[in-house]
Amino acid sequence: MRKSLIALLLFTLGSAFAVQAADEAKPFITSQELDLTQYLPAPPADDSAQTKAELKELLEIQATRTPEQEKAAIADAEENVWRFADVMGPDFDAAKLPKTAALFDRIVATEDVVDDHAKKAFNRPRPYILDEQIHPLLKKSKSGSWPSGHSTIGYLMATVLGEMVPEKRNELFTRAAGYAENRLVAGFHYRSDTVMSRTGAALIAQKMEEQPDFKTEFDAAKAELRAQLGLK
Repeated sequence: MRKSLIALLLFTLGSAFAVQAADEAKPFITSQELDLTQYLPAPPADDSAQTKAELKELLEIQATRTPEQEKAAIADAEENVWRFADVMGPDFDAAKLPKTAALFDRIVATEDVVDDHAKKAFNRPRPYILDEQIHPLLKKSKSGSWPSGHSTIGYLMATVLGEMVPEKRNELFTRAAGYAENRLVAGFHYRSDTVMSRTGAALIAQKMEEQPDFKTEFDAAKAELRAQLGLK
């Protein structure tokens, strides 16, 4: 019994340290280096024909989503690169790829601070705020809807992984598109939020890759990842 308690304590502490490490990851850039509001258009107005059409689409998705789709959408609420393991294969494991894990922790932190600034500035209401008939699968967020942060990080991770393993680039972007689509299944975003995220991800990737520390960490992680996957 005592051994079990000790093991549980160690696991809990390990998990806490892992969360803390991810929270403390330093972004490669912030909104000071890249202000998305200077590049992205404003979202459609709440009472526009486009927003009304998008709300109708979300209600249709909600009415027809299957239990399997709901499960996938909930699972894809995680913002980490290991959601791409279904493309990368069983050797794509955080425990075996510390340099890759550290790089993508910083990439997630980068997207978070850059997108958060844009979300606050544009302040587009989430779909379930405009239409109470929409019942999201996840805990409601009060943050802005434009652009979709989850979709942005999905496309951003696919971009970086695709540069590391170009052999899987097409599959990675297909997976990123599915990751974004699951924000609609979850009732969390309008389609235009996820579409605009492609532009945001491209802008972040370009600016991020200009940073010397990104290049250093990217090169080390790429070598680690390709060796782990048995690629030359």
